[in-house]
Amino acid sequence: MMVYYVIVGLMALVSMAVSSKLKNKFATYSKLQLRNGMSGAEVAQRMLADHGLHDVQVISVPGQLTDHYNPLTKTVNLSEAVYGRRNAAAAAVAAHECGHAVQHATAYPWLQMRSKMVPAVQVASGLSQWVIMGGLFLSVTTALGSGLMMAGIILYSIVTAFTLITLPVEYDASNRALAWLKRKNIVGQEEYAGAADALKWAARTYLVAAIGALATLAFFVLRFLGSRD
Repeated sequence: MMVYYVIVGLMALVSMAVSSKLKNKFATYSKLQLRNGMSGAEVAQRMLADHGLHDVQVISVPGQLTDHYNPLTKTVNLSEAVYGRRNAAAAAVAAHECGHAVQHATAYPWLQMRSKMVPAVQVASGLSQWVIMGGLFLSVTTALGSGLMMAGIILYSIVTAFTLITLPVEYDASNRALAWLKRKNIVGQEEYAGAADALKWAARTYLVAAIGALATLAFFVLRFLGSRD
């Protein structure tokens, strides 16, 4: 199990480093004020209107980097650091979340697939590693242990697939956001560069999560196969 703990520890360190970098980037570009003076909420409302999405609301939610789009309520939820702020970071995040709203409205396949997986992932993420550990404890060489291990691997495969499907969803939302910001001249050249850099680091948090999930899944599969030899 030492290899497993090394993988978990290493990915935790990388995740913390990327998260810290993202917060630093957000803080830096929060100081880069928009020349047009638009707030994050105004940027979001403008992007939604430009895409004909008049049934989507933009609301403020507490916290930092808690921004998200909720397809069930059709709301773009912007954190306090984004909703009322008038800087490149706020514009980038607001436009990115609206990118998800556009994906939803246009039935973007990867978003649809991701949304359908949510209930299964909620169950699998809570059970998978406990089931796998139970299988290892009972020994994979026994019928019960082998069954538990296989069941745990299947559950964790669902979680891993979810992290992989999340990648195109997040990258596409950022691409839509940046294309719109540039096309509509919402940001200047320097502001655009800051927005692109901030979204790049935000995407890397999802990339690290996907790599970590793949590495963990590979370890469990190899452990299962090795124990059966």
